[in-house]
Amino acid sequence: MGVLAALAYDPLVRIEIGPLSISPHGIGIAVGFLIGARLMLPAAKDKGIDEEQVYPLLTLAAVGAIIGARLAYVVNHVGDYDSPLDVFKVWQGGISLLGGFAGAIILAGLGMRKRGISFWKLMDASAPGMALGVVVGRVGDLIVGDHLGKATDLFFGYRCPGLDVDTASPCDPGVVVHQTALYDLLLTAVLLALLLWLRRKPRYDGFLILTFGAVYGAQRIFEDFLRDDVRRLGLTGSQITAIVLVIVCGGWLLFKKRTPGWGRWDGADTFTPPGGTPPGGPPPGGPFPGHGVPQAGRPVPAPTMARPSPPRRE
Repeated sequence: MGVLAALAYDPLVRIEIGPLSISPHGIGIAVGFLIGARLMLPAAKDKGIDEEQVYPLLTLAAVGAIIGARLAYVVNHVGDYDSPLDVFKVWQGGISLLGGFAGAIILAGLGMRKRGISFWKLMDASAPGMALGVVVGRVGDLIVGDHLGKATDLFFGYRCPGLDVDTASPCDPGVVVHQTALYDLLLTAVLLALLLWLRRKPRYDGFLILTFGAVYGAQRIFEDFLRDDVRRLGLTGSQITAIVLVIVCGGWLLFKKRTPGWGRWDGADTFTPPGGTPPGGPPPGGPFPGHGVPQAGRPVPAPTMARPSPPRRE
């Protein structure tokens, strides 16, 4: 059955400015990172983390994202490289979004620990910004014609241009294919709206970033079935990573429902939802602040001797 209608346009893979050759894809990634960071800063301040503390961590995150994105792609496509030096030619393309997230979080996390900043508070502040960064970055993918997937009869598929037009992904002229970058953009926009709505109410630290991991991981599992990519056991590298994300993040949200004990490097207590158990168990003396616990400015009553009770007999 022929496709009655399909999206069709000529991608712009490179912008030539004199001797410079600029990729809209790279511009989209950079702008997405900056806009996402801008969305994160006020949320971090609300959690007691100043901008001066965040800026060095953003630098670490940017470096980690580049390393992680390239490393994850190379591991999944190691057979594509004839020389070890080709691995370092990032400008020729070949990066992984999930690898970029992992590298950014690992390197920035080391900085958080060194500076005594709560990992979960800052990652919660970052979660909506990460989603916004994906949305903006996918615009760059659409401009260059990247992440073109399998053939489809759907009316919103993308009709590949002629041989005289370059695309970032292989595409047979006239064939209508899934445009998975568009799907990711739309689904992540919904995820962004969800995160912004969820953060309106107090949540335990880690709730938002765990929600991002579980939901984005689930959508990537679905989307990658529509992609043409290297597969192992029927799954892409991103799908394998996403499955782990869904299990870990989704499992914690469903069963643990509290801030993980690791990463609370600021030493502060975390919010516990009504009915939940605070990290480390209930406070001594009862659930009320100060009950049974000496507080500053209050005298500690002298201990009293109680009459011993007679032994019980049964």
